[in-house]
Amino acid sequence: MTGKERAAFRAMANSLQTIQQVGHNGIGEELIKNIDAALTARELIKLRVLETCPHTAREAADILAEATGAEVIQVIGYRFVLYRKNPDKE
Repeated sequence: MTGKERAAFRAMANSLQTIQQVGHNGIGEELIKNIDAALTARELIKLRVLETCPHTAREAADILAEATGAEVIQVIGYRFVLYRKNPDKE
């Protein structure tokens, strides 16, 4: 992904609402399934890591990106944005 593409996705993510939170249970199979489904439906999603989570936002973003085949667009504080292209949407 080029820098311009990443910048465009960051701009789009500004107006997104957080759709999922990673809590004290960390990252489990159910969360990965939910994130995978959300990426298929929306392509670009914003998530939040709660203070009770055993992972930092960067760690959670990297783990979820690897598990779902997505790309980490940005990590700011406790929030992060993931993107995965859905070939069926075209």
